[in-house]
Amino acid sequence: MKKLFILTMIVGIGHISYGQTYNDFETDSTSTSQPFTPSKTQFMIRGYGHTGLNFMNSEGEKESSYVGSAFAPIFLFKHSDRLMFEAELEFVLENNELEVGLEYADVMYVLNKNMTVRAGKFLLPFGTFMERLHPAWINRLPTRPLGFGHDGIAPSSGIGIELRGAFDLGGPKLNYSVYSTNGPRLKDGSEEPEEAGMLLFQNFEDNNNSKAFGGRLGILPFADSSTEFGFSAYSTNGVGETDSEYEDVGAFLYAIDFSFVKQVPAIGGFIDIKGQYNNSNIDDATYIEIEDDVEEEYTFDNKSNSFYTQLSYRPTMAESDFLKKLELVGRYSNYNAPEGAEWEEQSEQYAFGLNYWLTWRSVIKVAYQTTDSVGGHDGGGTVNGFYIHWAIGF
Repeated sequence: MKKLFILTMIVGIGHISYGQTYNDFETDSTSTSQPFTPSKTQFMIRGYGHTGLNFMNSEGEKESSYVGSAFAPIFLFKHSDRLMFEAELEFVLENNELEVGLEYADVMYVLNKNMTVRAGKFLLPFGTFMERLHPAWINRLPTRPLGFGHDGIAPSSGIGIELRGAFDLGGPKLNYSVYSTNGPRLKDGSEEPEEAGMLLFQNFEDNNNSKAFGGRLGILPFADSSTEFGFSAYSTNGVGETDSEYEDVGAFLYAIDFSFVKQVPAIGGFIDIKGQYNNSNIDDATYIEIEDDVEEEYTFDNKSNSFYTQLSYRPTMAESDFLKKLELVGRYSNYNAPEGAEWEEQSEQYAFGLNYWLTWRSVIKVAYQTTDSVGGHDGGGTVNGFYIHWAIGF
């Protein structure tokens, strides 16, 4: 951590020093050398952070804890008007340890006003939640909907190459993305028997010769861009290890998303509606389970789905400055894992929150959430949570 901080300071000071040296050279009237052409390179650090307090009640067992601060710096470098680089690190205090992750790191090149190509590790445009809405100061609630994150069925990032862009159709607009990545790995149960049949999307080095291909098409039918409909697909012919019995197990995932954001004078403020449906279909395969020291084969119809819809309202047209900064939010989500799998689960969740916006990028969230589950790693039950979180983007 200390080394990373020192490295960041060195880079920042070096950049400032170079700029100052260049300016001094330019203003030195005694210099006989030809002045340098002004550089178009730019370097910027952005990001976000959050912390909070959680109260949990699971089948009568209560616990409360301050959650460790999370820090996610985003590094942006503009080499020229066409060539750019972006990266995001994430530092999270979790399970009594400091976890460090690389959310994305990719290079982008602008081909023309309608097309940009990028390569590296990038957030996948599978729906909109993970690519656009998951940062703590953008997500209107302290938690993610069911089906996203650990053990989720929606891929969040991948390593590969992507072509994306947008077109103005003279009022309506269209945005698109097509990409290829290493694709996910299939958990065969050899290391974690209770997760046999799940997909592991963190596939940094491909475990086979099959690549995943995907894309998203978004349509904004109205000139004010208040409404967007999106369809995403993600497919691969192989998710198992090379030369294993799972090598040719394929997977097809798709998502449908919706967004409506608009200030409505009739209700005196902004209304924001979001929703996304995810579907995962993995080819059937045979797995091994051990009962009473006896190995038994089993299989199941490996299909999963999840869904969430969210509504928020902010009275931006109120006369009171205090009321203008308040936001009401509610969300419903559910998740269904395959029947017959060790990780079989049916869950539904309701979440309600009240937010207070200190500034346009700093928010205090107070929320209540209840989740009812049948199956899953914890055996199911009801979990109630009360959250007080603070998040800021910078």
